[in-house]
Amino acid sequence: MAALKFIQEILSTPAVLVALMACIGLLLQKKTAADIIRGTIKSFLGFIVLSAGADVIVASLVPFGEMFQVAFNTQGVIPNNEAIIAVALKDYGQITAMIMFFGMVANILIARFTRFKYVFLTGHHTLYMACMIGVILLTIGMTETMTIIVGSVALGIVMVLFPAMAQSTMRKITGNDDVAFGHFSTIGYWSSAMIGKLTGKGSKSTEEINFPKSLAFLRDSSVSISITMVVFYLILAIACGPTYIQENLSEGTNFIVFSLTKGIQFAAGVYIILQGVRLILGEIVPAFKGISEKLIPNARPALDCPIVYTFAPNAVLIGFFSSFVGGIVGMAILVVTKSTIILPGVVPHFFCGATAGVFGNATGGLRGSVIGSFVNGLMLTFAPLLIMPLLGDLGYASSMFSDLDFIATGFALGKAGQIGPMIAAGLVFAVLAVMILVTYIGKNKEKK
Repeated sequence: MAALKFIQEILSTPAVLVALMACIGLLLQKKTAADIIRGTIKSFLGFIVLSAGADVIVASLVPFGEMFQVAFNTQGVIPNNEAIIAVALKDYGQITAMIMFFGMVANILIARFTRFKYVFLTGHHTLYMACMIGVILLTIGMTETMTIIVGSVALGIVMVLFPAMAQSTMRKITGNDDVAFGHFSTIGYWSSAMIGKLTGKGSKSTEEINFPKSLAFLRDSSVSISITMVVFYLILAIACGPTYIQENLSEGTNFIVFSLTKGIQFAAGVYIILQGVRLILGEIVPAFKGISEKLIPNARPALDCPIVYTFAPNAVLIGFFSSFVGGIVGMAILVVTKSTIILPGVVPHFFCGATAGVFGNATGGLRGSVIGSFVNGLMLTFAPLLIMPLLGDLGYASSMFSDLDFIATGFALGKAGQIGPMIAAGLVFAVLAVMILVTYIGKNKEKK
């Protein structure tokens, strides 16, 4: 168990996992020791920088979410992957570790022998998906052994299917086919891209917004993000009341200074993330050629959602706010219909909404970014209601899975499992069989 826990920690830490893959890729290319050390460390460093930026953003958004709840006097379930996983791992840690390890093996085998050439490298999301699948399969009455077998195959499948779903838009965003997308809210991003296609005809890119000369400084995304976030913080601080801010959040600091600091802190987090992404792209893509050439021909590394932020920084901010507005509208609908209230979690709305904004912009410009992200926000609000009844006691926690691929996967397995555990197992292996069949048909067409 100690060895298993150590392996789980390695595989669930994105920086370690990506550095390991970079090292393997460089070794397979028979690079010099100096190149291997440099490439491995810079890949590791890139993800540490990216993670540091994410931590800065989260530290900025936590009080933002609390201020929103106080200002509008709302209580309910807050979708947050980290919170629900912290509860689940207490009872399902061993099953999660087994599914995660064998699921990553399944990912490599599926990528090697089918046409779905994606290696999913977002380690923490792999951990979350492994946990969610394990909880669902055990809840429907599957034995532990069958849960590990079926869950590992299911995990391997989703680790290649969701990147495949995003790849056509990724080519538009990055301008090449070198990098894939590995973040389990792909359904929302794909939907945003489709909405962009439908609504964005003639709309300029978010990066081509024309500012008057007097406002030309807003072209700098760091400046525009800073100003926007400071304004929103000030609005919420005034709505909460300066006294509440100073007594509960700012440790006595004036509410204006607090709002100014938190708004700039958010922009600093985005800036740090962008620097980390540049480091990663500069190292992991060349290093991954070794894996692509030797182990999995034509393989692409599927990387976390901030990997797209450098390509459309304006869309990042637009997507966040559009998604958050969608979350507020969705919450209002739930209040009116007297359903379980799903509060708009600021952290998932930033990371998922920002990414949806980039995907919507790639196909539909500014209009696609706004509308696609707004719909993403609605989906993030209503989707958790689908999976809550399927998670047993875990479904009654004060938090819930936030990202759409977790919910879609859990819903499919849970509903199939309500008919019978073997039906859920059959569904998983049927999907695998279809993937193998598609690969076989594709190869025959290529020969002709």
